[in-house]
Amino acid sequence: MGRRGRCGWRLICFAVEYIEVAEDLLLGGNIMLHIGCHLSSSRGYLAMGREALSMQADTFAFFTRNPRGGRAKEIDAADAAAFCDFAAEHGFVKLVAHAPYTMNPCAAKENLRVFAREMMADDLRRMEYTPDNYYNFHPGSHVGQGAAAGIALITEQLNAVLRPEQSTIVLLETMAGKGTEVGRSFAELRAILDGVELGEKMGVCFDTCHVWDAGYDIVNDLDGVLAEFDHVIGLERLKAVHLNDSLNGCGSHKDRHARIGEGEIGLTALQRVVNHPALRGLPFILETPNDHDGYAREIQLLRS
Repeated sequence: MGRRGRCGWRLICFAVEYIEVAEDLLLGGNIMLHIGCHLSSSRGYLAMGREALSMQADTFAFFTRNPRGGRAKEIDAADAAAFCDFAAEHGFVKLVAHAPYTMNPCAAKENLRVFAREMMADDLRRMEYTPDNYYNFHPGSHVGQGAAAGIALITEQLNAVLRPEQSTIVLLETMAGKGTEVGRSFAELRAILDGVELGEKMGVCFDTCHVWDAGYDIVNDLDGVLAEFDHVIGLERLKAVHLNDSLNGCGSHKDRHARIGEGEIGLTALQRVVNHPALRGLPFILETPNDHDGYAREIQLLRS
């Protein structure tokens, strides 16, 4: 069966699963949603785990180091081990760590590319204190070199830092396409993945605000967008979702997040995202402009 045929078959499977989900809900069944938000790592892993649990979250995201710098706080091995025990006890699913924004693997200047490579290599070493989780990063901006050159540089960095023995899966994030960002289309992400030698160590994080801003209409055609993702990249590569509303319209290429239900995507469409059979079971991470109480309200809203 060709890839397009497989896409059509998967959409039929989605429809069948939707009926099963509806029946489960009508019968009082519990469809588990794995959801959390972005937390500060300043007090360590165990503190993040406890804060997440207090919000009824079973996953979370955190920056591996200063998001707008390069400094990384020394990891307390005992704290990391205590968190791993805590996460296992409370049924946490995979975490989605986030690389700093300053990391640009396809920068025009060589010293910035070296900085990015060293930073990612160090982050992946540090991720092994909390093994078997995800490390998400923005592919970068080609700053006038062209998308093809940017893609080549990104794959070059990944091939330099990925190791067969690592337990961490590295995720490319779908991007909104502002400026010279690489990753504004599923095709650009696929081109990066095609160049990575250790492909089994790679996946994709689907950001709802970014794909909407990039021009993928998840409000009116979520099935179609996911079918295109499957055709171009493959749903087996989709490992996590950043769940965000958007302040701007579809195709705006702006990347401005909004609280759930307060943007152009809207609550109804985002409810369809969290309940979609192709996405159910993935970790959903809120990156909305919120504080602790705001995140707790959004988690409660989406769990309802």
